[in-house]
Amino acid sequence: MSKTALITGASSGIGLELAQLMARDGVSLVLVARSEDKLNEIAQGFRSLYKVDVAVIVSDLSQANAPFELHAEVKRRGLVVDYLVNNAGFGIYDRFLATDLSRELEMIQLHVAATTALTKLFADDMAKRGGGRIMNVASTAAFQPGPWMAVYYATKAYMLSYSEAANQALKGTGVTVTCLCPGPTPTNFQVRAKNRKRGVLRHVKTTASFVAREGYLGMLSRKPLVIPGVLNKLGTVAVRFLPRRLVTYLSGKAAEKS
Repeated sequence: MSKTALITGASSGIGLELAQLMARDGVSLVLVARSEDKLNEIAQGFRSLYKVDVAVIVSDLSQANAPFELHAEVKRRGLVVDYLVNNAGFGIYDRFLATDLSRELEMIQLHVAATTALTKLFADDMAKRGGGRIMNVASTAAFQPGPWMAVYYATKAYMLSYSEAANQALKGTGVTVTCLCPGPTPTNFQVRAKNRKRGVLRHVKTTASFVAREGYLGMLSRKPLVIPGVLNKLGTVAVRFLPRRLVTYLSGKAAEKS
């Protein structure tokens, strides 16, 4: 029987690449994002090219009730989710006192509350059926503070901690939680964050398709943590051995230059 994957933030970037990988493998899709027109266009393309079932659900997960409404809509449609990918996210890049607090609170709702709720709701469904896979898309930002993106880095740290804890807590249920932590990856994310990070991204070798492939394979292999790219892996290890104060200073200086 075909598996079904629900992917949030599926209209572009890593989410779209993950959807394409799964569709190639014959996985049915539930695509979730805010843009109905874009989702419908993607869905039609996947149906034609890969002959898979694709459902579209429009949702703004930065709103408090949205995760519960999404879960209820999936139930209402009679869909059974085998793979859940919490990928929706955005960033805000600016000096600490210049960032928009209301947008930062929406970010916390999306990265923290929505990820928590969807993981819990769908993990419960999966456990009752005896198995399932969940992937939460965080970032290498989870391993250090980021003075120019303070809330973004902090929410990704939460996602990493929560995912690792949930994966351990779900042992014996057949449900696994994988945390995908990509480094800087050229996507529309930088445009929305108003930070193209030219100084950093100019040297980045990872792409959204590479990150998606590594995450997908890691999820299927039940890995609790996936960090795509050798340099990204080394970077997350290095910060563990440096004084926290120095790591925070260097992170701020690197962002300032970019």
